[in-house]
Amino acid sequence: MSQTSIERLRDYLGQLPPQSQAMLMREFERAIERGQDTTVASLVLEQLRKLVRGTDEEAMPRSENAARLLFRPLEPFLIDGKLPVRPGQVRRSSLLPVWNWLIRDGAPELTREFQAALGRMRETGATSELELAVRKLQLAAADAIFRIAAPGSDGDKQRALARVGPPEVIEDLLPIGSVLRAREVLDTLNARLPSYLRIFADSQIAAVSNSLAVASLQTPQLLPFALSLVMQRLTAPWQIIRLALKVAGSDDEIRVAATSYGVAVSMTLHDLSILAASLRADIKRGHFENVAEHLKNLHDGVRGLRTELDIRNDSAWGRQLAAVRADISDALQSEIDSVPGRVRRLLRQRPDKDIPAGASVDPTEVEETAALIDFVAVCRTYASELAINEVTLRTYSDLQQNVEQSTEALVQSLRSGDNKTRRYRQMQVAAAIRFCEVLFGPDYASLMSRAAENALTGERKSSRAG
Repeated sequence: MSQTSIERLRDYLGQLPPQSQAMLMREFERAIERGQDTTVASLVLEQLRKLVRGTDEEAMPRSENAARLLFRPLEPFLIDGKLPVRPGQVRRSSLLPVWNWLIRDGAPELTREFQAALGRMRETGATSELELAVRKLQLAAADAIFRIAAPGSDGDKQRALARVGPPEVIEDLLPIGSVLRAREVLDTLNARLPSYLRIFADSQIAAVSNSLAVASLQTPQLLPFALSLVMQRLTAPWQIIRLALKVAGSDDEIRVAATSYGVAVSMTLHDLSILAASLRADIKRGHFENVAEHLKNLHDGVRGLRTELDIRNDSAWGRQLAAVRADISDALQSEIDSVPGRVRRLLRQRPDKDIPAGASVDPTEVEETAALIDFVAVCRTYASELAINEVTLRTYSDLQQNVEQSTEALVQSLRSGDNKTRRYRQMQVAAAIRFCEVLFGPDYASLMSRAAENALTGERKSSRAG
C-alpha cells in the first residue's frame, strides 16, 4: 500500500471506539494464526497496535494528551451529552474537571512528572517506559479519588469534593477511581469475552459467568462496568438479564433483585428508557431512518423483560417498564394518527374548477408521507408489546382502504380530465402509486402504473377520434 493509503487506514482505525479497535485486533490475530489473509491482517494489525499501544513515533502522545492516556480505561464506558447516567457509565464531561483537580490538588507532583516524561519520550522516541508511567499515574489518581470520595467523608473531605466540580462530576468520582484502580482485571475480562455474542444461551452464559467470577469484579462499583463490557458484545443487550436469572436461580424479581446481579435489570430498563427517548426525538425531528431498528430493539427488550422475568406491576421495576411502554406509546400514537390526514390531503380528488393553474404536488412531501406510511407499517409489526396495537391496526387498515380507493378514482380521472389540470392529476396518481408500493408492494404498484398509462393512452385516442 502507498503511504497515503496507510495514512487513510490509520485515520479510519483511529476513529473507531477503543472496544472496536480491541475486537479488530483479536480478529486479525486469529486470522493470522489460521493463515488467512496474512498480508492484509498483518498490515491492519500493525496499525492497530500502533494506535492502541502508542508505539508509533508519529502517534506519540504529546503532553496535552496526558489526560487521554490516563483515562483510556474509561473509554468503553463514557457517554456524551446530558443523558442520565446508569451504573457502569461515566460522563465524558466529568473527565476534564477531574484532570484539572488532579493537577491542582489530587496528585500535582505525579501529574507534572508524567507530563514531563511524555515530553521527553516525544523528543527521544523512547516509549518503553510509557505503560509503566501511565499505570503509576492511574493508581495514584485512584488513590487520590478514594481519599476524598470514599463513604464516610468528614467535613474537610466534603470541602475537598466541592473543589473537584459540580455534583454530577462528584457523582462520577468513585466510578472513575474504581475503573482506574481495576484496569488490569477489566482488561483481562475484555480479552476473555467473545467478540460477539449473537446468541446468549446456556453455554455462553456459563462461559461469561466464569469470566466474571473474579472477586474484585463482584463489588457494587465494578460489577456494573463488567456487565457493561458484556452488554457491548451482545447482539441483544437486554439479554444481560439472563446472567441475573442464572445467579438468582429464579425468574422471580424479588429473588433476582436480592442478588448483586440485579443491577443488570436496572441497567436494561435504563437503556430501554434512553432508547425510547431517542425514538421520540427522531420522530419529532422527522428522522425515520433509524426508527425501524429502534422499534425492534425496544420491542425485543420489552418482550424479553416481560416474558423472562416475573415482574410485578406495582414493583419499582414494574413501574419503570410501564413508564417505558407508555413513553413509546405516546411518542408513536400522535404520529400514527396524523398519517391518514396527510394521505387524504395529497390524494383528494378536487373538481377541475378548484385546481389553480400551475398547481403541483410537492415530491418532497410525497416522500415524507411515504416514509410515514412505512413507519406505520413498521409499528404494526411491533405493536402488541409497545401498547399501540389498536391505533396501529386501525390506522393501517384505513390507509390501505383510502389509498386503494383514491388510486383507482385518480386513474379513472385521467380518462376525462381537463387538459389544464391533467398534469396535476398525473402528479397525484404518481403519489398514489408511490403509496401503493409501500402498502401493497411493487407488483400492485406496477399494475396501477400500467392502468394509469392505459388511461392516458385511451384519453389521447379519444381526443384524436373526436
